[in-house]
Amino acid sequence: MAREFRLSRRSIMAGSAAVGAGLFMPAIARAAPTVIRWGDLLPANHPQVRMLERIAAEVKDKTGGRLEIQTFPGGQLGTGKDMMEAVGSGALTATTDGAAALGAFLPQLSVIEAPYLWRDAAHMAKLGATPLFRQMNEQLVAKRGMRMLAVTYYGKRHITTGSKAVKSAADMAGFKLRVPPVDTFRAMAEAWGAKATPIAFNELYLALSQGAVDGQENPLPTIASAKLNEVQKYLVLTGHIITPRLVIFNEDFLKSLAAADRAALDAAIAAAVAWQDKELAGQEASLVDTLKSGGMTVIEPDMDSFRKPVLAQVPPKFEEKWGKGVFDGLLAL
Repeated sequence: MAREFRLSRRSIMAGSAAVGAGLFMPAIARAAPTVIRWGDLLPANHPQVRMLERIAAEVKDKTGGRLEIQTFPGGQLGTGKDMMEAVGSGALTATTDGAAALGAFLPQLSVIEAPYLWRDAAHMAKLGATPLFRQMNEQLVAKRGMRMLAVTYYGKRHITTGSKAVKSAADMAGFKLRVPPVDTFRAMAEAWGAKATPIAFNELYLALSQGAVDGQENPLPTIASAKLNEVQKYLVLTGHIITPRLVIFNEDFLKSLAAADRAALDAAIAAAVAWQDKELAGQEASLVDTLKSGGMTVIEPDMDSFRKPVLAQVPPKFEEKWGKGVFDGLLAL
């Protein structure tokens, strides 16, 4: 009888311990992190993707692991348009892309990536503080459910060619120039007399290697990180566009964040953008020599021959979309 009592007591004690553990488990278990899925077209070694990794590390640290950013570079999640549509719907949390590409969702936004608009990176940086930018942001939220959290410097865009030494816009006649699938880029190429050929960025290397297009245009760090110099012979320093690239988030997701987590996210983005802009500018300063030493022939073209036809044709063509006087107003900042 005594043995039975001892066994029962032992069982009760074990059961009580199990119940107690069960009661306390929810209190001590760490909640699953909130996952931010962030897609990008650029290769993993580009400063902009490294910027995302810096944001992810700081956000995880500052929120104690409550927020976890997962990055998907190199077009893993589709084209730029695919990813922006996914951000709008909430299927993807965030992406980074050019202003002209985002113009497919809010047409007037394409003005901030217009050719020959910005004088330099410092001029472009004034954009974020303008009433125009704030207004466009609120329109993007209202119409598409997306918000721009930061403007980043993507660099000066230059032309590369596979076999033709382009020294002036006259040499672009009939030239098959890959451009992003954006109307302002097509209009710019056509102003030079080129055949604008839209191709998604993640298909560009193959298109150049197979001769589907004669050349392309992008900033130097993009040319180098995507190894386009392997399939292009000439680097033509046109500097025709200074591109702002935008950090784009789903608005409903942002609203769901606790104030402290939103502040940590904003601070991490601001710090990483500053790092990226400096890193990218540093790369631009040395990449002409790097690409030249790697076998590319560098050409300094007749700049006016490229600038004049574009300024004569593109701003008037898009004034209705951009708004009367908007291009000139930004030019005068």
